[in-house]
Amino acid sequence: MPSDSMDDIELKNIQLQFPPLRCLSRDDSSVREERIETDKGSLLVAVQGNRAKPAILTYHDLGLNYISSFQAFFNYIDMRVLLENFCVYHVNAPGQEEGAPTLPEDYVYPSMDELAEQLLFVLGYFGLKSVIGFGVGAGANILARFALAHPEKVNALCLINCVSTQAGWIEWGYQKLNVRHLRSQGMTQGVLDYLMWHHFGRGTEERNHDLVQVYKNYFERRVNPTNLALLIDSYVRRTDLNITRELDPTRKKEGLTLGVPVMNITGALSPHVDDTVTLNGRLDPMNSSWMKISDCGMVLEEQPGKVSEAFRLFLQGEGYVAPLSPLKMADYRLASLEGLNHVCSKKIDWPTATIHITENPISEAVVC
Repeated sequence: MPSDSMDDIELKNIQLQFPPLRCLSRDDSSVREERIETDKGSLLVAVQGNRAKPAILTYHDLGLNYISSFQAFFNYIDMRVLLENFCVYHVNAPGQEEGAPTLPEDYVYPSMDELAEQLLFVLGYFGLKSVIGFGVGAGANILARFALAHPEKVNALCLINCVSTQAGWIEWGYQKLNVRHLRSQGMTQGVLDYLMWHHFGRGTEERNHDLVQVYKNYFERRVNPTNLALLIDSYVRRTDLNITRELDPTRKKEGLTLGVPVMNITGALSPHVDDTVTLNGRLDPMNSSWMKISDCGMVLEEQPGKVSEAFRLFLQGEGYVAPLSPLKMADYRLASLEGLNHVCSKKIDWPTATIHITENPISEAVVC
């Protein structure tokens, strides 16, 4: 187009609008917190959803709690649809909840096996016969131990960045140094760098600068360093899960592995990819699947859409969750975009029938 035919355009009253700053804090009035006494101290459990629905029990990773680990993910639009069908019980490890006071000096922090056994008190308190486990990192390891010890109380497991082996010498050395710094100096730069690497892997600044700043600020200002040191020390002392895949079909019942359906997830940029591969090799391929999600390290924060879709399909395969048509999902999204917390403009009749997929889950890696 000739340059002389172009009209000059003057832009006036243009203002930049920035999205509100993401913060990790209690801002969900639908979540109810309850404190439960156990034989190893008290636990704070946050309940989200209708308690008459099937139970999903979550457990967080190192340096996090239910707010910083799961609040954003379970408030993601697709996961809010799932909450129509489930009640979520968020378990916080002792002393890791928001604003937790420093644990007494004489308090003996539970081992990983004891943390798993504490979940019996949670199930008993709420009258739950069985749960669906959803854990990340250290929390995934705890839920796996609980499922091994009490398979009748676990219906299925979604494990993210789960480690099934004991700590190696490199991890042991780094974590012992972190524990020493947390106890003597608080949240040092070295501990902060390790936590960021543990959750996000490398190169996070380049791909998600804002999210990195949110979590750096959280680790520096909102985490009780003494309590975190106790949890890290317990995690680094963990024992091997001692599970193995039995290839001989005639001896499968003799093999010790997770008998419940397992969805094993990691991020392609996570430092725990090899750990999840090791776990996958120790699981029964008939009831487990391994999924590596591209372009992320902290999958719940960086790729919530892919994780929620995979989790929904996984639950459908186990006989849960009413199927959602694209039209109904679009109606729900539209209502949320208009600022509604619930679909009140018209009543949507969700299907009551459930789908039970009888085929075996995918036994090889699924890359999303």
